[in-house]
Amino acid sequence: MRQRELVELVIRFMDAFNRNDLDAVMSFFADDAIYDEFNGTRSRGLAAIRAAFEPQFRGEYGTIRFDTEDVFADADSGKALVRWRCTLEGGARNGSWRGLDIVHVDAGQITHKLTYAKAPTPHLES
Repeated sequence: MRQRELVELVIRFMDAFNRNDLDAVMSFFADDAIYDEFNGTRSRGLAAIRAAFEPQFRGEYGTIRFDTEDVFADADSGKALVRWRCTLEGGARNGSWRGLDIVHVDAGQITHKLTYAKAPTPHLES
């Protein structure tokens, strides 16, 4: 995968979140992918990752939007870092914070997504 393709993949992935399209988000993940959440929870495999995302996509926290601020990608390693600002509206906690995702990509699919947030405590607790 070339540099531009990796950056475009990450941007399409983030756009799927903002469209609130869980099926589209899941289509980016490999069957055996790992999702490390910013609260320390690790989900392995498509069913577990989907279950981790479902409350967000059901709107249990309000409306969530990720505005991409920067993308760094290394095509040779298949890794990208996307820095974002997350805005939360209409839930118990309104506001925004910054964070980043490190995604590992192999054969056009995300194999590992690591999320980090710049917040004193996780904002999205179930």
